[in-house]
Amino acid sequence: MDVKEKLARRIRAISPSLTLAISARAKTMKEAGEDVISFGAGEPDFNTPEHIIEAAKTALDRGYTKYTPSAGLLELRRAVCRKFLRDNGLEYESSQIIISNGAKHSIFNVCYALLDEGDEVIIPAPYWLTYPEVVKACGGVPVTVRASKRTGFKITPEQLKAAITPKTKLFIFNSPCNPTGAVYSEREVRDLAEVCEAADLLVLSDEIYEKLIYGERKHFSFAASSDWAKEHTVTVNGVSKTYAMTGWRVGYLAAPHPIAKAIDSFQSHATSGANSIAQYAAITALSAPEAAVEEMVARFARRRLAMIERISDMQGAYCIIPDGAFYAMLVVNGVYGKKFGSREITDSVSFAEILLDAAKVAVVPGAAFGADDCVRLSYSLSMRDMLEGLDRIDAFLQSLR
Repeated sequence: MDVKEKLARRIRAISPSLTLAISARAKTMKEAGEDVISFGAGEPDFNTPEHIIEAAKTALDRGYTKYTPSAGLLELRRAVCRKFLRDNGLEYESSQIIISNGAKHSIFNVCYALLDEGDEVIIPAPYWLTYPEVVKACGGVPVTVRASKRTGFKITPEQLKAAITPKTKLFIFNSPCNPTGAVYSEREVRDLAEVCEAADLLVLSDEIYEKLIYGERKHFSFAASSDWAKEHTVTVNGVSKTYAMTGWRVGYLAAPHPIAKAIDSFQSHATSGANSIAQYAAITALSAPEAAVEEMVARFARRRLAMIERISDMQGAYCIIPDGAFYAMLVVNGVYGKKFGSREITDSVSFAEILLDAAKVAVVPGAAFGADDCVRLSYSLSMRDMLEGLDRIDAFLQSLR
């Protein structure tokens, strides 16, 4: 028997990341000397603030290079508790906080701890492409609910209620949303929470982009909806996006005591504690004044407005205005069926592939997010490169026949 056939079914069910695939190809082209502009990155283009870097250096100088508790440094877990109380009005004990190797690791831990074979998990689409793959890896069954462009890519309580079956165990919620930039209002969050309570569902709320919101929108944590919501919600967050610390790999979650205890037990066998130096840096990130964060958000806000304005002038594509994160979904299905030379665009994957070859612009196919009529653009690149890239996309659209 071929070795490939010996792979576990749960591994064979997982699809590779289209985000990483497009980014890798664009990087290869750049290394070959081609002038490629990439809208694929899911990370800030700013360096980690200097005071956080200095905290890591201090930790090294003091010899803080040993194993930490599997749930994370107590000082960091207390800093996370203070953050939840300060920013979200949520009170947790340090024993309810688990520090992991990034928010993605936290999400896996939650699904692994909660899902049995065949449990259904409701995921609004467009979704972050990792959600359904993690669910499948943990034996669950992803059930997608497609959000409408008319509602700004946000699902309604009626849609959520209609998707619930006797097998439904978990609802994955993400606001601000990757890939759409959608931000749910407090009323919208509370309405969804009421549906979850009526069905007695567990909730995984991914709030990694909570500080990246623009205009008049405000973040509201799912767990803050009610006492019931707090006791049935696991909130996932991390330092990657807010503090430009993607490579430091520190995520965290807050959970009801039984879930936190189960995740700590599992993590103690799977990975042990997160990187000690990164944890000390994260303490400073969560505790220090956030002037650097405010400046980063302001720069993202300027890029967002510039992107929206430039896209509004395009023919053949448009976007739903994003209120958070640093992404926009460019709706491109209006050009499906058209050709660039002899190559026909039939879906978001072929659009991205042909665009990269023809215009040297990398975008992520919407198929990866459950939205094949779109491609995702990130505005976490310089204003100059972003506008040049948008000009190239516009020229590409006009060249199709």
